[in-house]
Amino acid sequence: MAKVTLQSVADEVGVSRMTVSNAFSRPDQLSADLRTRILEAAQKLGYVGPDPAGRALARGRVGSVGLLLNGALSEAFEDEVSAEFVASVADELTKRGLALTVLTPPKDEAFVPARDVAIDGALVYTCEPLSAGVEWLGRRRLPVVAVDQDLGDSVPGVRVDDRGGAAQGARHLLELGHRRIGILTIGLVGDDGALGASDSYPARERMAGWTATLSAAGVEPVVVLAPYQPTDAVLQSARELLDSGDVTGVLCFSDVFARAVVRAAEERGLSVPEDLSVVGYDDSPQASTGRPTLTTVSQDVTAKGHLAAGMLADVLEGRTTSSALLPASLVARESTGPVGAR
Repeated sequence: MAKVTLQSVADEVGVSRMTVSNAFSRPDQLSADLRTRILEAAQKLGYVGPDPAGRALARGRVGSVGLLLNGALSEAFEDEVSAEFVASVADELTKRGLALTVLTPPKDEAFVPARDVAIDGALVYTCEPLSAGVEWLGRRRLPVVAVDQDLGDSVPGVRVDDRGGAAQGARHLLELGHRRIGILTIGLVGDDGALGASDSYPARERMAGWTATLSAAGVEPVVVLAPYQPTDAVLQSARELLDSGDVTGVLCFSDVFARAVVRAAEERGLSVPEDLSVVGYDDSPQASTGRPTLTTVSQDVTAKGHLAAGMLADVLEGRTTSSALLPASLVARESTGPVGAR
């Protein structure tokens, strides 16, 4: 029996070998109908596709890009926002004929994903510029797109207007008459186990937006830091915030943090929003499904993932790209109300 080749499929469909190759490796170059016809013909003839190793050698590319995380993979999937981002990145890369390889921080020097894994480029997701992973990507001179981080003018990136979004949340509480306002935001656990200011770019931008807006109104907020995870530690920080001052409104780093504040308020016999107004951030699914529904600052995480992945794919194709700043907007729901509403 004759060996089934790329040319066999091309002859069956009546197209060129390059068109068949694109159906497997660059699906965005074909119409959906034509690609379906080619794949059906390949299945009929028993052709499984070009050899990945040979294709990588011929193209000088492995066909996979990295997603550099600043924490364990499990943390990304436990967080609704991060999980949505990763899913949208994978979806866009699939459309562009690229695979996704997740790069996590190394456990030791024996295996450093950002140094040792074969990739064509990488998305750097919230990682700090001086982190080991970012440093290794730079040493390898790989194309990089920064997400929720500023790696300098030479590196294209996709960011959300977190400073502007946070300012909207602060103005919302001020307009409702609140002047005793707390902030529950992310902190970084140091080597000594103590919480300090986070090196997270979104955390810095949100804090800048909150404090600038409150300061302009003569308000000095009560600030409490919380670790990103686990949730019981976040809840404990929420309790500390409510116990540290007679606040009537709280601005939170995320909807997860906002839910913790709502729970801590309920434990103390406080009603939201009659006794306490709470503003979240992200507009994640839990913002609209729990009770009360959360007033929050919305960001389009899916659009961010698609845009970042598409930007990196364009860079790999030699196309010119420029950084993008996505908007954030306040969504008012049940968790905020006028001060002294009870």
